[in-house]
Amino acid sequence: MAKPSIRALAAPLALAALLATAFAAQARDEAATGRATDSGYRLPAPALRAIVDAPQAPRLSLSPQRDLIAYMQVPSLPGIEVVAQPELKLAGLRIHPRTHSASGFSFSTDLWLQAVDGGAERRIEGLPQPLALRSMQWSPDQRHIAFSHVDARAGRVELWLVDVAAGRARRLLEQPLGSVVGSGFDWLPDSSGLIALLRPEGQGAAPASDGVPAGPNIQETDGGGQVQSLRTYQDLLGNPHDEAVFAYYMTSQLARVGLDGGVDRIGVPEMYVGASVSPDGRHLLRQRLEQPFSYLVPYSRFPRRIDVTDLGGRLLHTVAVLPVVEGLPTGNDAVATGVRRIAWRADAPATLVWAEAQDGGDPAREVDVRDRVFAHAAPFKGEPGVLADLSMRYGGIQWGSGELALLTEFWWKSRQLREWRLAPDTGSAPALLREGSYEDRYADPGTPVMQLDDRGFARLLTTGAGDTIYRIGAGASSEGDRPFLDRQDLSGGATERLFHSEAPWYEAPFALLDAEASRILTTRESPTEPTNVLLRTLAADAEPVALTDFPHPTPELRGVSKEQIRYARADGVEMTADLYLPAGYEATRDGPLPMLMWAYPREFKSADVASQVRGSPHRFNRISYWGPLAYLAQGYAVLDGPSMPIIGEGDAEPNDTYVTQLVASAQAAVDEVVARGVADRDRIAIGGHSYGAFMAANLLAHSDLFRTGIARSGAYNRSLTPFGFQAEERNYWQATDTYHAMSPFNHAHGINEPILIIHGEEDNNSGTFPMQSERLFSAIKGLGGTARLVMLPNESHGYRARESILHMLAETNDWLENYVRNAPPRAAGVEAAATASP
Repeated sequence: MAKPSIRALAAPLALAALLATAFAAQARDEAATGRATDSGYRLPAPALRAIVDAPQAPRLSLSPQRDLIAYMQVPSLPGIEVVAQPELKLAGLRIHPRTHSASGFSFSTDLWLQAVDGGAERRIEGLPQPLALRSMQWSPDQRHIAFSHVDARAGRVELWLVDVAAGRARRLLEQPLGSVVGSGFDWLPDSSGLIALLRPEGQGAAPASDGVPAGPNIQETDGGGQVQSLRTYQDLLGNPHDEAVFAYYMTSQLARVGLDGGVDRIGVPEMYVGASVSPDGRHLLRQRLEQPFSYLVPYSRFPRRIDVTDLGGRLLHTVAVLPVVEGLPTGNDAVATGVRRIAWRADAPATLVWAEAQDGGDPAREVDVRDRVFAHAAPFKGEPGVLADLSMRYGGIQWGSGELALLTEFWWKSRQLREWRLAPDTGSAPALLREGSYEDRYADPGTPVMQLDDRGFARLLTTGAGDTIYRIGAGASSEGDRPFLDRQDLSGGATERLFHSEAPWYEAPFALLDAEASRILTTRESPTEPTNVLLRTLAADAEPVALTDFPHPTPELRGVSKEQIRYARADGVEMTADLYLPAGYEATRDGPLPMLMWAYPREFKSADVASQVRGSPHRFNRISYWGPLAYLAQGYAVLDGPSMPIIGEGDAEPNDTYVTQLVASAQAAVDEVVARGVADRDRIAIGGHSYGAFMAANLLAHSDLFRTGIARSGAYNRSLTPFGFQAEERNYWQATDTYHAMSPFNHAHGINEPILIIHGEEDNNSGTFPMQSERLFSAIKGLGGTARLVMLPNESHGYRARESILHMLAETNDWLENYVRNAPPRAAGVEAAATASP
């Protein structure tokens, strides 16, 4: 007999508040759409609807001088009428043709300021109404904020300017931005104006198609027998008309824009994918696409030209002309040859830095130098200098001064990382600061703290003689994450801990307000208190000052309990999960509950690292509509993020034992929650999104641990992703047995529990084609199984429309009610246990 619903334990006042919020939302739904709740898109239970409509905390941006905070209001979910607007799917991009911009649906709806020292909010006058702020950026001198505003009705993206002192906004340009890639604007280092990509004047209408093909679309390959990795991509070009339309929307006019709105055009309209100003403000690094385009890869791998001009558009130096990259050597450490990761050196007037592979981009080649890092200073005469030779792949440089820079290199195959100290102006030998596995969270020293300089470039924050830096880290430990702030003397190696989060709070430093770290900003939360911003004065060891007081978004669920639990897999690997229980629940009094487990497998090269504790028991219980926690409002227990490690130590490949390890991990999680008395072994569901959906289908196919599964936007047939997926770097022909064993489609006859499959019809994620869900459903249907397939119109890999989210919740809740809460007893002879074969 099914247990009574735990919802009966809720306090009457909390339940009344919850229902009032939800019924108000329902009234708005029906008034706005004219649709009843049982037609078309469905509405879930009122408690679930209230979670969807819960307010979101604003985003914040700290000013360059670190004395002001800009807040941007996060809007509610857009309606399906917004998400259903026309989209072009070209060369890996989603383009809004009306606004000539990257397709987007959720923009900030308000902008205001507050002093770091506290005080009242400072409202900004003159903001466009309704505001749809897409991106914003402080000027280096902090006198202005530039932001882009999307006016969908007028079909344009506008550039606006805020006078910070006056608290007033104004539109800077009549000419709209052309921002298909990037924000479309960037400040000049002297704050005198901006560099912007504008929609070309007189461009005319986009190329039209009469629907009559000019001929067959032909592709040919003559690879000379070389094996290359060709990943599966979505939204690729398919014919000459696609090429013409893509070139039309990618073309923009580079220009210098003054604070008075004056425009000085730089060169002619071209297909820009990047333009950045040097720190001295005199040089432009440009990156432009060139033809021929490819039908096999997205725009990021199209031919491109990289060069440097002055601000008048006069060509000063051609850095590289790169060919199309339609394939790479096998392996996740494979890279393209030629100039890679090029950028300005932040602490020099005009010096370019980039990497080039010295092994042909092929990790299988045995060479001493994998990547060479070059530097070339204006006026770019002679040959570039060599900054470093690396035995692994270049991971980037954090610049401080001519005496200090930090360079990282990594090797994916071994999960190894090295961090080096460089003195870029002296040419002295690099000094090794750190070496080890980047999977080892316990040993992570933290990320160096960066600050914007007076030209707007991020540089290492140093103190003392210039060789002492700060690091902020997650503080992973056996107690869970405890964020910290350290001061590190690079010359002597000594490290001083300045701040460490302490129970019952989870508190994370995010900004230092001075070079001595006497005052810092942190965000603090607890299981019952949402994230807020604090000002701490470390030197005086004073009580922190709260700068924000964001309310609990779902106060009716404040009483939900959370525990970070630890348990072990049969092979000894230590596991972690977050166990959530409904408000008012007591296991000894109320008995085991129906449970939803939600997980995402991860690959590791070490069992010790896989056993490390992840997360913190002190994080806020943020009940979101996206993951599993919403169903706490329906009386379910939830096990969120149970470890599902797939380990391959040494030369072993993790995925060769994927199914065995996956089932063992799930078995350990089920045994633990049953032993605790919080879950009924016969009423547990498994679910996940993307690779988590792949996991859920595999667990149903290879075990009888769960009564049902929820699989959202997954891939189920690995022969359709033959050149690798997730962390698997071998291709299908190198590891055919592994691809076959890991594909739940190939084992659909073993899926003898009901499965709910949800997928966005316009999924743009590599590998998770909507066809993956359609084919799995067809296989289960043909084999006589129980499944439901829900295809959400106009949705991508992550669902965006409010109607889609509400419908997803309604479908999932009904499925759980039918096949978990009210599940009949298992058939005779079927035990909730792992099956023997993979």
